[in-house]
Amino acid sequence: MILLNYTHPLTEEQQTQLKTLLGEVPEIRNVATQIDRSVPTAQAVAALADNAQLTPEEWQTTPLLLNPPALAPVATALIAEIHGRTGYFVPTLNVRPIAGSLPPRYEIAEIVALQEIRDAARERR
Repeated sequence: MILLNYTHPLTEEQQTQLKTLLGEVPEIRNVATQIDRSVPTAQAVAALADNAQLTPEEWQTTPLLLNPPALAPVATALIAEIHGRTGYFVPTLNVRPIAGSLPPRYEIAEIVALQEIRDAARERR
């Protein structure tokens, strides 16, 4: 499994949380996400996906996990781009702040199964 990490590098504590949730620590690919906001979003996220350095075959056959960028328009467009390359919605990390931590710290709260959410929503049409 490969985690495509489009945000801050994961701490050792977060990697341990991933291991607890997944049973293993995936290969982590930290992908730079600085984009030129004057470029169309579709073009920018295609470049972000390319920066993951996966072949077309790997996009379709490798188990993937996504930690999306924080900027909502980029995150949603990147999810769409990755769906187009994989054929399904890749699970994402839900990273949340730890209440009362100083300095602020974050934990991996859950792995969000986007494909399951989509499939369940289809039944509510």
